[in-house]
Amino acid sequence: LDVTFDGRHILNQDLVRPNPEIEISLRDENEFAVMNAISDTAFFQVYITNPLGIQTRIPFMDKNGNQIIQFIPATEQTKKCKLRYTGNFLLDGKYALSVQASDRNGNLSGDYAYMINFEVINESSISYLTNYPNPFSSSTRFVYTLTGNSVPDNLQIQIMTISGKVVREISEDELGPLQIGRNQITNFAWDGKDQFGDPLANGIYLYRVIARSKGQEVKHRSSEIDYHFKKEFGKMYLMR
Repeated sequence: LDVTFDGRHILNQDLVRPNPEIEISLRDENEFAVMNAISDTAFFQVYITNPLGIQTRIPFMDKNGNQIIQFIPATEQTKKCKLRYTGNFLLDGKYALSVQASDRNGNLSGDYAYMINFEVINESSISYLTNYPNPFSSSTRFVYTLTGNSVPDNLQIQIMTISGKVVREISEDELGPLQIGRNQITNFAWDGKDQFGDPLANGIYLYRVIARSKGQEVKHRSSEIDYHFKKEFGKMYLMR
């Protein structure tokens, strides 16, 4: 039994967006017991517990016949069936997902139900970005926490000397795909070179982040790293 949120495995207590696509897959090596019929949905139990502590079983169909969970049958090649459920978590707070499944013979997928706790914050906000490692010699990446249901459509990192001269601007396209979540790390790694590709001198550099969504500035999310920043500027140390 395997569970992903928006295509990734999350950690317990992780932060997810309010409308994640949750995919549950179940693989059975027994080719005569693969789940390939719509009636096999009866062998799954999916529950969500909301921040108020109310647990609800998620049906495959609602009372009006609308599909809630999509069932993708297994094939002889994959021997894996999948469930896809798009969450709609309107309340801020901590949730729990519980999944239990069995095969047609009643064999459970595990001794205990799969359970993962996660947090939802509907408001769009972004923490200060920290660079890691810091100090660095060859390259450094940026770590951030992002909440809400969508990523900023315009995010830029400005790197400057301590006198305020901008030496490098990193665009959102360069940073790579951003994700909602806690302590996410960019695919992009800055190599300590300026806008023209020339190596910068060793020393201290300042940087700040500009994040906007639909023309509006994305709200700052307070975190335990705020004391490292002064008036929205962080420091990084280049030591070759």
